[in-house]
Amino acid sequence: MGHPEPHLDLSPRVSDEVRKTTCYMCACRCGIDVHLKAGRVAYIEGNRDHPVNKGVLCAKGSAGIMQVNAPSRLRAPLRRTGPRGSGQFEEITWDEALQTAVDWMAPLRETAPQKLAFFTGRDQSQSLTSWWAQAFGTPNYAAHGGFCSVNMAAAGIYTMGGAFWEFGQPDWERTKLLLLFGVAEDHDSNPIKMGLGKLKARGARVIGINPIRTGYNAVADDWIGITPGTDGLLILSLIHCLLKAGKIDLDYLTRFTNAPVLVNEDPASPENGLFLRDARGKPLVLDRATGLPTAFDAPGVKPGLAHGYRRAGITHRPVFQILAERYLSDDYAPEAVAGRCGIPAPRIHALAAELARVAFDEAIEIPQPWTDFRGERQETMIGRPVAMHAMRGISAHSNGFQTARALHLLQILLGTVETPGGFRFKPPYPKPPEAHPKPHATATPGQPLKGPHLGYPMGPEDLALDADGRAQRIDKAFTWENPLSAHGLMHMVISNAHAGDPYRIDTLFLYMANMAWNSSMGTARTIEMLTDTDPETGDYVIPRIIYSDAYSSEMVAYADLILPDTTYLERHDCISLLDRPISEADAAGDAIRWPVVAPDRDVRGFQSVLLDLGARLGLPGFVADDGSPAYADYADYITRHERRPGIGPLMGFRNDGTATGRGAPNPEQLARYIENGSHFTHHIPEAAQFYKPWNMAYQEWAVSLGLYDSPQPYIFNLWLEPLRRFQLAAEGHGPHQPPDHLRTRIKATMDPLPVWYEPFEQAAIDTAAYPLHALTQRPMAMYHSWGSQNAWLRQIHGENPLYLPTNLWEDHGFTEGSWGRVTSPHGEITVPVAHMAALNPNTVWTWNAIGKRKGAWALDPDAPEATRGFLLNHLIHELLPPKGDGHRWANSDPITGQAAWFDLRVRIEKCPAPREAHPALPPLASPVGRGPKSLAWKIGR
Repeated sequence: MGHPEPHLDLSPRVSDEVRKTTCYMCACRCGIDVHLKAGRVAYIEGNRDHPVNKGVLCAKGSAGIMQVNAPSRLRAPLRRTGPRGSGQFEEITWDEALQTAVDWMAPLRETAPQKLAFFTGRDQSQSLTSWWAQAFGTPNYAAHGGFCSVNMAAAGIYTMGGAFWEFGQPDWERTKLLLLFGVAEDHDSNPIKMGLGKLKARGARVIGINPIRTGYNAVADDWIGITPGTDGLLILSLIHCLLKAGKIDLDYLTRFTNAPVLVNEDPASPENGLFLRDARGKPLVLDRATGLPTAFDAPGVKPGLAHGYRRAGITHRPVFQILAERYLSDDYAPEAVAGRCGIPAPRIHALAAELARVAFDEAIEIPQPWTDFRGERQETMIGRPVAMHAMRGISAHSNGFQTARALHLLQILLGTVETPGGFRFKPPYPKPPEAHPKPHATATPGQPLKGPHLGYPMGPEDLALDADGRAQRIDKAFTWENPLSAHGLMHMVISNAHAGDPYRIDTLFLYMANMAWNSSMGTARTIEMLTDTDPETGDYVIPRIIYSDAYSSEMVAYADLILPDTTYLERHDCISLLDRPISEADAAGDAIRWPVVAPDRDVRGFQSVLLDLGARLGLPGFVADDGSPAYADYADYITRHERRPGIGPLMGFRNDGTATGRGAPNPEQLARYIENGSHFTHHIPEAAQFYKPWNMAYQEWAVSLGLYDSPQPYIFNLWLEPLRRFQLAAEGHGPHQPPDHLRTRIKATMDPLPVWYEPFEQAAIDTAAYPLHALTQRPMAMYHSWGSQNAWLRQIHGENPLYLPTNLWEDHGFTEGSWGRVTSPHGEITVPVAHMAALNPNTVWTWNAIGKRKGAWALDPDAPEATRGFLLNHLIHELLPPKGDGHRWANSDPITGQAAWFDLRVRIEKCPAPREAHPALPPLASPVGRGPKSLAWKIGR
């Protein structure tokens, strides 16, 4: 007899059940299939029917299983018992925790609502969190955009009614040339990877413009290693070349932009630089047929670019003439900018020629009739198949707003926005800036704010200033220091609160914002501010801190009260058209998350906690007429809340389940979403898919869906009149005047046409002493700080060296295993270094948020993240070097307040290898202790 063969199960069951939900391991919001076995997560894969990823899933998404089982998860509400930073807490009940929060907050609401500062990290429920803060009455609310991407969003919306990433995308099906500006790997990764695959399959070209060649830039057909902070100068040089060659889309400019709008050119006039308008306030153009000034949107008008108009002794010229005069100047010639950009002049000329060739020689024409907002029928749709995409790399500079505007100007001059092959908006965009709310910031005891905190000012009269000209917000958003700060300035909250500038606060309420570590500029200094006490009273300068997170991050140790959140697979979330939806260019889309597994700890979803707090505080909208809670939890809110009659958080399955967009709440709505894979898509009719700002079929579709209440066609702003209004004020015109010390800066930076100026910190220091640019970027396998505690993802990135270009590596005698001492005007770090050839020769960089504080995230104190990982944040300051004038100057964009993370300048020297990276802060005591050496378990049989 032979030996009996063992029975091998070659096809074991992956799961007992599959539940479809939405990923939260980055900002893509991909659809996922969560496989469960015996009630526990066994496997995560992409949902093939999902509109965002169509089944594609990255390392982050697959590793969500380790996130939901992370040893660092918080387990119960906590109250601090030792000093801040000691990590000494006691577990308390939810009733105790919520009552403590109410005891702190209720007196503030009745006496001084502004003394509560409520700021959130990259949560995806901002329509709820902002509504809560508005009901409370505090002006001090914003999310993470101020230190992430407000330059991209604000520049895009003010210029063309939408922007990159969540607001729009390249036309992946038709683009023949794609330019990537400053795009790293962590945002929108699966859609970009899929899109690049389509381009490569069709033979389209991709050009990466980035100091660092990793990720998408590494697979681009060409790479331009630009000097950081000079993207705007390169773009304006390209515009110079295109204008000189006559390679611009004049028909597009006359029909769809304010290029033909007439501008007052009388230097003595208080309206110098503003538009000539009719009695209804409509901007006027010169009609080619009649030669008369006519409203830009009048039926049959043929706007002209060639001639000016004189009225009442004042000359008015079209925007285009002023624009052409400026950018045809030799100051923008490639030969003039090449040295600063680090790009040879012939290469700039070649790039401009390639843009022109593809846009005009390879134009697309689709036989699709459509009717524009002037009532004219068009028989075809003309496309310029050049698309562009940009991210934080051009945004996180003190010149980032004008750089982003310059990029949009380049797109518009080529006629590549909302045309086939170009850049396409995603619903609910496009929307003109005028369609957005103005900011509201006047706090009234016991009352809600009269409108949303964040918005889009149109002039000085919209600033958040009190009667004496003082900032009404703790972050100084919407002031003369940063007038168009549409996302707030989260990076300035702790610094301003500590300085009592513009006033003291009582309670800092943070959600998912790791401000004690990688989300602060100057980490050690921020920790000092969080723990600083008044020498006379011994009280903390920031008296109370409430924090909510799912994990034991560095910030937990510095809070007084912890409200533990769930992980993303244990709660409801709403990816809404009211917030940050999952739309595509040809369809509106939204989605949900739902508890595919139940928490095994005493934790609650933060959104439900916020609703509970709102009810306990008696906030309007959060309590019913009888005083009971208006909503049982976040799921109930998603289902029944209406922002306007018939418009709720989700557009699908409304009313009896058959209505889309507008309709009464449907109690079965969430169940229908779950049945549908946790998402909903509503397609745009073919005749409405392009030319959205001017296409009446799209405008009417948007009204039917509830995106607008009436059609809102508009023209793009090459000349941005709101900026000119601020300049006029700085010149002494009007009732609203800036402080004298800001006049020069406002006049120089708030130009109505895109300009380039040297980044502020660079201009303020001795660059010979700090000759190198220092950058961070997120790796594709990580997303914010929570990814680098993940047991699977840590195997990809467990530490982060500082990458050095070849010239620097060789000049300093670095070898494998070397360490370097890196110094900025604000601090010094000692870190491991590595060689990278594909890098701008004057730039060093590292991965962000890999480095961890010892004791946090349940990691071993000797983990590589805590010993060889590090942050460049230690070298950055939220303020510019003092000017000696007694003023605090924020290290931010002067228009939007965007944190200028990427203006950092450093020097480096070789040093002996220490035992670990410096600075090495003392270990934190963690309320969750230390995780096991390995993380393993068996599910089911």
